Amino acid sequence: MALGVDNLKLAVCPSSPNCVSSDAVDNDHHIQPFRLAVPPVEAWRTTQDLVAALPRTKIVTAEDDYLHAKCRSAVFGFVDDLELHLRPGEGIIAVRSAAQVGYSDFGVNRKRLERLRTKLIQKGVIE
Repeated sequence: MALGVDNLKLAVCPSSPNCVSSDAVDNDHHIQPFRLAVPPVEAWRTTQDLVAALPRTKIVTAEDDYLHAKCRSAVFGFVDDLELHLRPGEGIIAVRSAAQVGYSDFGVNRKRLERLRTKLIQKGVIE
């Protein structure tokens, strides 16, 4: 499975319904990016802290503008890849969350990102 940033975009989601990305062009996979309400460095630091605090989540890569974490499901132990890409020039954090295996994720990846969005809004980090 492709991960990371290529040509300033996160990897394309597969055709299966177990991935969401703010870089996706189709409605089934698209999710809104996080729009920054504070300076990028502050937003990035807070976002990394919140990701690190997610249950059963381990940050694999943390760079100045890219974060990759693995999130394990509680019941079956399935692993999802969570990726964030800070784009200060656009005033956003691009987001992607995808299952490593299987076909359907029952909306888990979208829900994960929306819960993270809610926490960031509550902290005043994003709009």
